Amino acid sequence: MKVLSETDEEGNISPIEVTWEDGRSYIIDKITDIRRAYAKKVGGTAMRYSVRIAGKDTYIFTEDGKWFVESKV
Repeated sequence: MKVLSETDEEGNISPIEVTWEDGRSYIIDKITDIRRAYAKKVGGTAMRYSVRIAGKDTYIFTEDGKWFVESKV
């Protein structure tokens, strides 16, 4: 997964667009929350962004400059 993001002058990161491995891209409509949280399916903690994409709420995570999403089973 690739994430296009902006970093402001204070170092705050805002994801703008997500591109899946198959090439589909989606604009992030809204960021509703940002917090350090446990990623249940992959283990460990990371910065979790609660986002709205195409009208659906989901989470994306970032840690050490890498982005990931927990897969739906």
